[in-house]
Amino acid sequence: MKDVAQLLNAMVEAGILSDYAVFGAMAQMCYTEAVATFDADILIAIPDPNRLDMLTPIYAFCAERGYQPEGDAIRVGAWPVQFIPAFDPLTMEALRHAEIGNMEGVPLRVVRADYLAAIALSTGRTKDFARVMALLESKATTGEEISRLCAAHDLSPVWERFKTRFLNV
Repeated sequence: MKDVAQLLNAMVEAGILSDYAVFGAMAQMCYTEAVATFDADILIAIPDPNRLDMLTPIYAFCAERGYQPEGDAIRVGAWPVQFIPAFDPLTMEALRHAEIGNMEGVPLRVVRADYLAAIALSTGRTKDFARVMALLESKATTGEEISRLCAAHDLSPVWERFKTRFLNV
């Protein structure tokens, strides 16, 4: 992951990305026990989000450094990396509030646990519900923090259904 962190920071420095943060299963591992994952999901903001070919500069930057596409990702060392543009107000806010971690001496931005949970609830897949449970059980976030984010992003009904189904509340 050190190679990924270096690449992401270089992209920000070069103006290819405005911001980034690791999210998904890779980010979850910063807060809980290890989980199985095959790729690194990177939430991104780009300088010109209205471009139809918004990922083209990312792919070109990576190719210049010897990183090649592999399916819907770019292979960076051992990791297929998926670049996912922030797609709604919740993910944009998650980027702004990301924490800065350390990957073998290289800064790496990571989505906070409460935002990971809210994004997972908004997606609603079974594996996302398991992610929310793991984040709660590890005490990486609280129900109150998740509730606050859900209220701010019109996800309260989803949170209430989750609590009834999985937390017996």
